[in-house]
Amino acid sequence: MPEQLSLLLPVWAGDRPDFLTEAFRSSVEEQTRRPDQVVIVRDGPVPAALGSRIAELAAASPVPVDVVALERNVGLGPALDAGLAACHHSVVARMDADDISLPHRFAVQMPIMESGVDIVGSGLLEFGADPGDIVGMRTPPIDPADIRARARFAVPFNHPTVVYRRELVRSVGGYTDFALMEDYLLWAKLILAGARVANVAEPLVKYRVGEGAYARRGGLRQLRAEVAIQRRFKLIGFTTWPQFARNILVRGGYRVVPERIRRMAYRTVIATYKG
Repeated sequence: MPEQLSLLLPVWAGDRPDFLTEAFRSSVEEQTRRPDQVVIVRDGPVPAALGSRIAELAAASPVPVDVVALERNVGLGPALDAGLAACHHSVVARMDADDISLPHRFAVQMPIMESGVDIVGSGLLEFGADPGDIVGMRTPPIDPADIRARARFAVPFNHPTVVYRRELVRSVGGYTDFALMEDYLLWAKLILAGARVANVAEPLVKYRVGEGAYARRGGLRQLRAEVAIQRRFKLIGFTTWPQFARNILVRGGYRVVPERIRRMAYRTVIATYKG
């Protein structure tokens, strides 16, 4: 049976109005199967131009839009949890305010959800200065067993591409406030809860890679977040002691190597692109 879909889109003060417009229109107006509701979470105060653009998009939208206005910036995890509470439908799609959905995204993902899956992600294309400047492609594992195995070492879903069941996400505690790793922690909790998982290899989202992308993937803050998530995984029984040690060594090392080495590793292993 066809199911209805809520689109969950967080916005904060650092987002650009023109990027938000592209993200919104590509995920709503230009979809061959449109969402049935949009929830925009305004994570704290935003500049006047961005606030006006949110209001304009909501007023002109062909589907209902609910704006959740948070008084202060609480971070991505808590903002998404607030947005989930405002979603009317059992199936929720994630979208970021500076990415672009391909027109057939939900037409591909929703039938998979309707077949009984709890979460489905997809591949994505990374782009630079403009949407035609493709610099990388991330292809996730497809087989459910491979997804569960991959999750013990690396993020098994591309977060901006996922569609999932709202009540299952909320039943495991939602995203919570786990900065930089809130999505990875959620995938682990869902897998431990027995979620039926799926991925589509085809890229269905274009992901904007801004300046400083490789620098942001490293540094002490990222290293602390990495160690914290690995400790949490071991605590909840998601990983074994050997897996914990491997992850600290390999993933922790990735956070502290020079940026040029991190860039090379990322482009070789994670976001490959051959034209």
